Amino acid sequence: ARTEQPRDAGLTMVMDKGLSVREAEDFMSVASPYVDIVKLGFGTAYVTPNLKEKIAVYRNAGMAVYFGGTLFEAFIVRNAFSDYLRLLEKFDMTHVEVSDGTLEMPHDKKCEYINVLAQDYTVLSEVGSKDAEVIFAPYKWIELMKAELEAGSWKVVAEAREAGNVGIFRGTGEVRSGLIDEILTQIPAEKILWEAPNKAQQVWFIKLLGNNVNLGNIAYNEAIPLETLRLGLRGDTFTQFLTSEEVNFDIPPAIEKEINKLQGK
Repeated sequence: ARTEQPRDAGLTMVMDKGLSVREAEDFMSVASPYVDIVKLGFGTAYVTPNLKEKIAVYRNAGMAVYFGGTLFEAFIVRNAFSDYLRLLEKFDMTHVEVSDGTLEMPHDKKCEYINVLAQDYTVLSEVGSKDAEVIFAPYKWIELMKAELEAGSWKVVAEAREAGNVGIFRGTGEVRSGLIDEILTQIPAEKILWEAPNKAQQVWFIKLLGNNVNLGNIAYNEAIPLETLRLGLRGDTFTQFLTSEEVNFDIPPAIEKEINKLQGK
């Protein structure tokens, strides 16, 4: 069965790459029952006008909201962590992403940031590089994820970027299935938020882990289509959750009666 809000599993994280307040309102008016988290992608929050109003729209709809990890990295590389903390306070953020997908950072330092932030915020930490040339061995993914969860992360986010062509995916968008299988031998599925922006990737994860798999980097106009995939209401997953008891091709008597009327019987 599909989990209900507020959810800890079956999360859908949508990436907002610069929606207006009006667009956010429209988005929430139709999709809020199916979305749990909104990430203000990469550094867009820094240049988005009316940001407080937009965050309020999301919060009023029950969304967790956080700044993209690249914004965190932009402050860290400038040795401005205290300024980043002030930014979080200014916007009353409750969730924060810690990443090192662009910035090279010693992993123990990253875990320190996670540990400090976890005292006051719900932390999501992103694992994996945004550089397609950087490929981690499966044991390294496991090692990093374990350390970050132990440091205080609520969920670890498996990197794929908004295009779904790095990290847990090949450049073609194909899933690195062997990597996923190995990660799942050591890390509980409910602790991982898989970035899966493309439909084929979403289908793959739903078929592997069920309709309550955590999925992220979903485009705002793909939130409802994703929910149909989770519920078996789209061709790709139509038979995924059917049981033999549910399949019934008998025509209901009332419909049969109407058909007979039309046929003059």
